[in-house]
Amino acid sequence: MAFRLRLFKDDTRIDFMSFHKTGLFLAVLVVAATCFFMATRGLNFGIDFTGGILMEVRVPAGTKVEEVRAQLGNLTAGRPSIQEFGEDTLMIKIPGREADTETQKQIYAEVSAAMGDKAEFRRTEYVGPQVGKELIMTGIKAFLYSMIGIMIYIWARYEWQFGIAGVASLAHDVIATILFFILTGIEFDLSTVAAILLVAGYSVNDTVIVFDRIREKMRKFRKMPLADVINLAINQTMSRTLLTSSTTLVVMSVLAIFGGAAIQGFIYAMILGIIIGTFSSIYVAAPLLLYMHVRAETLGSDAEAETPAVEKA
Repeated sequence: MAFRLRLFKDDTRIDFMSFHKTGLFLAVLVVAATCFFMATRGLNFGIDFTGGILMEVRVPAGTKVEEVRAQLGNLTAGRPSIQEFGEDTLMIKIPGREADTETQKQIYAEVSAAMGDKAEFRRTEYVGPQVGKELIMTGIKAFLYSMIGIMIYIWARYEWQFGIAGVASLAHDVIATILFFILTGIEFDLSTVAAILLVAGYSVNDTVIVFDRIREKMRKFRKMPLADVINLAINQTMSRTLLTSSTTLVVMSVLAIFGGAAIQGFIYAMILGIIIGTFSSIYVAAPLLLYMHVRAETLGSDAEAETPAVEKA
């Protein structure tokens, strides 16, 4: 007898749409909060965006990152970011320093004195702030182009209402992830941008699965109210959504424990994005279809029925 894991029964009928106004309100609140905190606090940009001094240092075997952080905690140049970079090697980043050659030498001497003679400096580089500005613009363009491409695809695959709802859901996920980084102060660098783009792809994949089931049910049950069709579609895809999210979260959780500080921002962005993406597919993308008057007549017809029979997902 085959074993089959089911998180939800085939006849599950959770009324998700009865809470859709609350979900939309929370989504709007997240967007407003992000705008407010972005204006008042801003992101903790890493050296990739702000410019600064980068040092690769080989330390004695068994040296802990916490010990080095304590040694370099009182630098006049500012509080550095320290990450493991291979075996017995640390990457020290001092962001936001507009330093000439003489100032760079002074900072190097201060770090060298704090770490002692056993530390071996393999390289010291200065990243100018102009490079950081270019990277910020490149990241913004990459996100905007991906949003436009996704909207065009969903628009062509379904109807224009689906495209707008999908992009709105996607924008919500990205904005919510940015809010997390603003509130926590975790360093926002290029790896975080990569994670946000991955979250966008993951989120839109989940949204498209829900949209596809909604379209299928709209074609089959043309006289059923749209809210009931959406509930039916979400219930039938919920088991798949939770199984996919759970397996991905397991992997991300393992990386969060054993991955180290170098990919911390990437992991947190992925974990949060998976959770928020599931929420937005149900309470942002799907409810927006209610307010844009999607019509079954434009989607074709598979069958006619007044009420649905119990179906398998």
